[in-house]
Amino acid sequence: MKTKGFKPDTITYNVLIDSYCKQDNFVEVKSAFSEMESKGLKHTTVTYNTLIDGYYKQDNFKEAKYVFSEMEAKGLKPNIVTYDTLIYGYCKQGNFVEAKLVSSEMEVKGLKSNSVTYNILIVGYCKQDGYYKQYNFKEAKFVFSEMEAKGLMPNKVTYNTLIDGYSKQVYSMTVVIDGLCKMGEIHKARKFMVKKPSSYTYKTLLYSYIKKPDFVVVKEILRTMEKEGLDIDVKSYTRLIKLYSTFGEDKEVKRLFMEIEEKGVEPDVHLYTSMISVYSKLGNVGKAYQVFDEMSERGLVPDGYTYGALINGFCKDGQMQVAEVLLNEMQSKGIHINRAIFNMMMDGYSKRGSVEEALRLQSIMEGKGYEADANTYNIIATGLRKLGWHDEAKRLLLSMVDRGVAPNVLAYTTLIDIYCKQGNFVEARKRFSEMETKGIKPNTGTYNALIDGYFKHGNFIDAKRAISEMEIKGAKPNTKTYTMLIDGYCKQGDFVNARRTLIEMETNGVKPNTRTYTALIDAYCKKGMMNEAYKLRIVMESKSLIPNVYTYTSLVHGECKSGKVDDAMKLFSEMPTKGLVPNVVTYTTMISGLSKQGRSVQASRLYNQMVEAGVIPDAIAYSALVGSLHS
Repeated sequence: MKTKGFKPDTITYNVLIDSYCKQDNFVEVKSAFSEMESKGLKHTTVTYNTLIDGYYKQDNFKEAKYVFSEMEAKGLKPNIVTYDTLIYGYCKQGNFVEAKLVSSEMEVKGLKSNSVTYNILIVGYCKQDGYYKQYNFKEAKFVFSEMEAKGLMPNKVTYNTLIDGYSKQVYSMTVVIDGLCKMGEIHKARKFMVKKPSSYTYKTLLYSYIKKPDFVVVKEILRTMEKEGLDIDVKSYTRLIKLYSTFGEDKEVKRLFMEIEEKGVEPDVHLYTSMISVYSKLGNVGKAYQVFDEMSERGLVPDGYTYGALINGFCKDGQMQVAEVLLNEMQSKGIHINRAIFNMMMDGYSKRGSVEEALRLQSIMEGKGYEADANTYNIIATGLRKLGWHDEAKRLLLSMVDRGVAPNVLAYTTLIDIYCKQGNFVEARKRFSEMETKGIKPNTGTYNALIDGYFKHGNFIDAKRAISEMEIKGAKPNTKTYTMLIDGYCKQGDFVNARRTLIEMETNGVKPNTRTYTALIDAYCKKGMMNEAYKLRIVMESKSLIPNVYTYTSLVHGECKSGKVDDAMKLFSEMPTKGLVPNVVTYTTMISGLSKQGRSVQASRLYNQMVEAGVIPDAIAYSALVGSLHS
């Protein structure tokens, strides 16, 4: 510089040192620093600030502290930028105690903290990933309150002079919102959105409300994003689909699918996998396979989770041959098959009573190094119970502990259910206490097994006691619980409490299903209260609940009992038009009704129709037919 007639001054050297720091060239930094002294140029606070900042960005904390000490030794007063840089460095280290001490020292020396100072501390406390490894949001909230009390609010200019790489966004605000969301204080987070939030801020809030979950606010955020012209990204669609699917919001899922298609969103592997999983859960395995093919056509490679979602769909649909083809395809492509996929396959076979096939897959799974877990044992036990081998299922579950497998809540629930169905409530309660002792919390399913057992054995008092206990212990009654209680009241002829329970379940946000209404309809029919039964059927259908075989059988029985066999016959004839196949009870009820009126020809015709339909007549059906012929 000098040879060209230009004499560098302190400012020139400060710029030069800053440039070398940004290039991580600390050899030249030290050379320029020494050259200043040799030329009689004094180092200034700016010079030292530049050096401290440079060393911190290199994670050279020791050198940064040494430079600060040297600065003070030379009588140079640190300014606000110096202290902010030091605070940033300590935050980067995760040393928040020193960061706060520096902040206090700064105040003592008459330097007031500004927005940048507070932004550094807030981000340091809140941010979990990236530069910062600590997470202490309570402290961040305290800092934020302190900042607010001083009339300082996070602004759009954060880190501009100290931290390269962070943009001039409402970054600290977003971090505070993110922290509040992680603490579960989501409504407070919304209050902080005083400035126009960025896309990232909206997504942070959206993810938090999805996790909570709060459907109303999720929809509100989505509407606001749409108004602001902010698009939902692939990751958000994936999370939304999982949310709605988990809570059975099928209409919302279908709406999202249409939106993805209309907006031309190109799904990634995760979104495709979520779509396949949802279609499988909805029982539309054909569509799930179509999405799977579309994914492959776009050049995306399905992973183990994708195959698992599709295999699960076919297993639930009973299409085990297709599931086997997909499993073999995974193996041929070298895609890892985990225990969960083997359990899905075993579950598919077990629920159809094919225990031998389930055991074959268990053998293959163990050959690949996966030991059977509690879910595996429960799956095989389910298969054994399907075949009526309840004692064998019980022995299998009891053998788990001897084989070093700790029973889970599902295994205990299955055991309790077996004991309850066998009327062995002493042993059922013993297992119930055992699971609690082991720290395994009984869930709604566990209590339902007990309640169902008590009701079926006429022990109404213990059933009601179990319902009270589950509510006290935080296990929420579900549709099955309420349906069992309604059925229990109905069997006692207590229609007032049965109807009151129906209202209570709806008030508590639990939706009645076809079985719930059928329990009441059946009770009314048995009492000959056909008007009440038909009123309930109308209410049921108004809620998009479709009467099933048992609903129709109850109504047929009620009409026959009232002597209105022709009306019963109309209901019987209506069943096939609704896609329902009469069962042995429906046929027997109808044959018995015709027999009692001496209509032996019609009874005989219906008996033959029953045999032709593949429904095996029982002794009651045969007796009814014989009775009609004799009459």
